[in-house]
Amino acid sequence: MAVFTPIDLVEVNAWLAGFDLGTCTELQGIASGIENTNYFLTTTQGRFVLTLFERLHAEQLPFYLGLMHHLAAHGIPVPDPMPDRDGRTLHTLKGKPAALVTRLKGSSQLHPAPQHCAQVGRWLARMHLAARDYPGTQPNLRGLDWQARTIPAILPYLSAAQRELITAELAHQMQVAASADYAALPRSAVHADLFRDNVLFDAGTLSGIFDFYFAGVDTWIFDLAVTLNDWCIEPSTGAFDAPRRDALLQAYEAVRPLQAVERRLLADALRAAALRFWTSRLADFHLPRDAQLLTPHDPAHFERVLRQRIAAA
Repeated sequence: MAVFTPIDLVEVNAWLAGFDLGTCTELQGIASGIENTNYFLTTTQGRFVLTLFERLHAEQLPFYLGLMHHLAAHGIPVPDPMPDRDGRTLHTLKGKPAALVTRLKGSSQLHPAPQHCAQVGRWLARMHLAARDYPGTQPNLRGLDWQARTIPAILPYLSAAQRELITAELAHQMQVAASADYAALPRSAVHADLFRDNVLFDAGTLSGIFDFYFAGVDTWIFDLAVTLNDWCIEPSTGAFDAPRRDALLQAYEAVRPLQAVERRLLADALRAAALRFWTSRLADFHLPRDAQLLTPHDPAHFERVLRQRIAAA
């Protein structure tokens, strides 16, 4: 993610003295994303990712770290938080909450084919099933409540057509969320941000799912919609690529068939996922924070996606 808080080898090695992970030999800032400070960290005993949390509070973090450890214990290829000598996985570095997790092998596939999408769908379903007995209860912090608070601050920066679109879609999603069908949807802790750059492949095989710091308790169909809206579209238009969409959905349902209520609300969930990321990208673009390395994503992308989903519905 974007580098907000600079650190050096001397500071890291002083911090690592509380672990049994050796000495840091290489430290590299990760200059993508916009939420946390992340570094690749290589020690004499292994490769890790160090995260300093810029927005999340220390009381929120046990949910994410516990979820990653829970999924790793169930065989899902996710980063596993590293405990210090006292068994703690939540730490402090330079006055910020911090965590150290295992670094997974592979690289992101930014131009996926149907076979990549099928693997993502299969692992997403397995991840949902594995999370059923995770006891964490933290809500999706970028859900409708956050959107309802954030959109009014964004409206002055938008055109009249954009203001009409975003307010109408928020009202629609509020109506959906109040329905009996929505209340019946299966849910658990979900990733909620399973984009192409949060998945790794090694020699064509999915080798890692990471960046769980937008996770929260939400519906499985919303998590699936977020994933479909990134992995299975043509970025220039936001329209679905049918072979990739079908591959992901079929692989997901081979592990966990969708319930009838999920099928009824899939179109609304696709719109909800587009609204969530259009809103957050607008906020990052128009209400930015200082960062040493910061490149906000283009908000227009998810405006296109949302218009496509509304037209399809």
